[in-house]
This record gives sequence, structure tokens and C-alpha cells, in this order.
Amino acid sequence: MLPHAPSYYAATANPFPAQPVLAGDEAADLVVIGGGFTGLSAALHAAEAGFSVMLLEAERIGWGASGRNGGQMIPGLRWGACELVRHFGEDHARRLILLANSAGDLVRGRIKQHAIACDLRHGHFHAAAKREHLDDMKRELDCLRRLVDYPLSSIVSAGDVRDFVASPIYHGGMIDMNGGHLHPLNYALGLAEAAIKAGVRIFEGSRVTAIDHGSPVVARTAKGKVTARYAVLACDTAMGELEPRLGRMTMGIANYNVATAPLSEAQARALIPSGAAVADSKFVLNYYRLSADNRLIFGGGEKYTPRPPADVAGFVRRYLERVFPQLKGVPIEHAWGGMVGVTFNRLPHMGRIGNAFYAHGWSGHGVLVTTLAGQLIAEAMQGTAERFDLFAQLPGRPFPGGPLLRHPLSVLGMLYYALRDRL
Repeated sequence: MLPHAPSYYAATANPFPAQPVLAGDEAADLVVIGGGFTGLSAALHAAEAGFSVMLLEAERIGWGASGRNGGQMIPGLRWGACELVRHFGEDHARRLILLANSAGDLVRGRIKQHAIACDLRHGHFHAAAKREHLDDMKRELDCLRRLVDYPLSSIVSAGDVRDFVASPIYHGGMIDMNGGHLHPLNYALGLAEAAIKAGVRIFEGSRVTAIDHGSPVVARTAKGKVTARYAVLACDTAMGELEPRLGRMTMGIANYNVATAPLSEAQARALIPSGAAVADSKFVLNYYRLSADNRLIFGGGEKYTPRPPADVAGFVRRYLERVFPQLKGVPIEHAWGGMVGVTFNRLPHMGRIGNAFYAHGWSGHGVLVTTLAGQLIAEAMQGTAERFDLFAQLPGRPFPGGPLLRHPLSVLGMLYYALRDRL
């Protein structure tokens, strides 16, 4: 098996022993395909409910976006309260908001329950890249408070931005204490350890090559198979390899991150005085935070092809220095990238095909809601699907254009919105 792709997270990962490769025929109540946040959470919750569970991961636990992302715990869904009300009405929007926002407590509860050492910190600041974006945030908070009496968020004026982040480019923002940030790979490894203690059998280096959605479900690898009553498909950008119907619902977008050399305590505190994670309001957003050892972990820019830039650090540096001109020339010690699954409307895509449940397309909001998705799938397997159905009934549509035109048409649309960031 390959080691994790080089990154700051891989370099600072907690010890976790390699798990065996599946060999031979096995049986379980549930087979989970994918060892990221979604699959690990589903496996853990199901095992705690009394199911026998096997989890198959093609590479290593946390190999994909779960172990490479920006570590930003962004509350809610990609659609805000106002947009949810416009599409669903106030009552339905209220139920969606309450459910999505419960993910923060769920993740923090798991971290505490299992003593997961993942550098958890509190607070997420949404920075207004344009003046009109701050007005949008004020309307959003008013709507949120009216619907669910939300006390955890407040508006930050342009004059107070530097209490949260020392950048000259923002026009205010909104701080949300239901959010925060963490070391994502260590969170994934912590979930895996908890799942193993709960009885889950995890297999790494065990890529599923075919799945039969019948009753029972059969998941096949190169060296074995698992026969189970239920399956969970938790592969995100690799979903189309197993189920083409689901692959049409997302597009992979390459995101890139860097970690600077450690800053002094004074530098770090001056850079992000709040200690919060920060993401701006652009379509192609910048997002960043301080690590436990005072590095700036910064993500910026997107590419719509899987081929990475020749110089990832140089690609991200121009975005970093635009946000923080005072860091011009700062040494960058780690640079990495990965694919993020994005849906056409930026809402997660969940549901079931026969006895196989699926959840993917987190669209940049996956650190929190993935853990919740795993819990909802386990509830549905036990016969209580009301909360699962709230997410499963979210509207979705495949990317247009068919196999040949889907990607270029989608890229054209995204480039249009990226251009609007500059206007």
C-alpha cells in the first residue's frame, strides 16, 4: 500500500497501523466502501447500533479529501437560510437548518468521546470580499435568527475585521462559533480507531471493483468479496467508478493547499487574532487557518482538470500574498492538493439504490456534515429514516452534456462565476 500523499497532515499524522487487505470471502450486516469521514462515521454509528460492519478502502484511511482538506468546520449547507426559505418555505427550511447545524455538536462530541487528538479549535469567520457581500450576510443572519433563534453568529463591521484577521482586503464578515477547524487526517484516523474498538473490520488497499445492488449486496475486490445486507457508498469523487448513475451527479474540482514554515507566536496572533478559521465570500474562495504549531494553512485557487500545477506552492502563493501582503516571501514547507466532489447546485447528494445507501457531493462543506450523514444512514438502516429523508429529498440534477460534454460545459459555467469574483 502507498503511504499517504505528502502534505502537512501526513507529516503530522497520529500513529495508525496499516490495516489488512481483504482476501477471500467475508460476510457482514453492512459493507462500507470508502474510508473518509462519511464511510467512517456510517461504520461507527452502525457498529454502535449492533450491526456487524466491514469497511473497504481502496488506499489508506483518510486518503482522499477527508485527509487533505483545509480542516474548516463550516456550519450548515452551501445554501444559506434565505435561499433555503426561497426554495422550500420556512417550515422545511427550519428543519433543514436545525439538522445541518447539529453536525457541529456531533463532531465535537465524537472528538471528546473518543479523545481524538486533532487540534480542535472554535470559530469560523466568513469574510466579505465585497461590500455587497456584507449586506447579504446581514440578511442571512436576520433570516437565521428568525427561523431558529441562532445565537452563535454575529456580524463583524469593516472597522472590526482586524480583530479577526489582519488582511486589508475585506469589508466585514460574519463570525460563527458553531464552526471551527481541526487536523482532518487525524480526525479521520481517530474515527477509524473508534470504529475498530466498536467492532468494525477495516481493510485498506482493497479497492472495490464491482458491486451488486441485489439482496444481499455483494462488493468485490481483486482478492475477495463481502456479502452484506446493506452497503454504504462513500467514495465521493470516485463514485462514478462504482455507480455511473451517481458519477453524473458530481464533478471533481482540484483544490490546493500550502503550509508555511512556523510563525512566531506574536506573528500568528497578529495574523489571525481570533484564532478562527477564515473563508472569504468569493466563488473561487480563499480559506485559511493557523495550525497547532502556528503555521498558516492556506488554500486558494481551483483547477478543473486533475493535472496539478507544476509548482503547487507557487500556484497558491499568489493568492496567499494577495490576502496577506505582509507575508510576501514567507517560506512554504508543505504543498499538496486533492479532488473535491461538487454537485450542480452545491447541495449534498444522498439516497439509496436498493439496499445500498450513498452520500457524496459535499461541495466544500464536508468536514461537519459528512459525520452527520453517516449517523443518518445508520438511523435509516435501523428503520428510522425521517432525518435521512430530509437530506435525501434535497433537489439534485446531473451535470449537463453527457459523458463527452459534461466536463467542458461545467468548466465554462464555473469560469463565468470565477470572472465575477474579479468584477
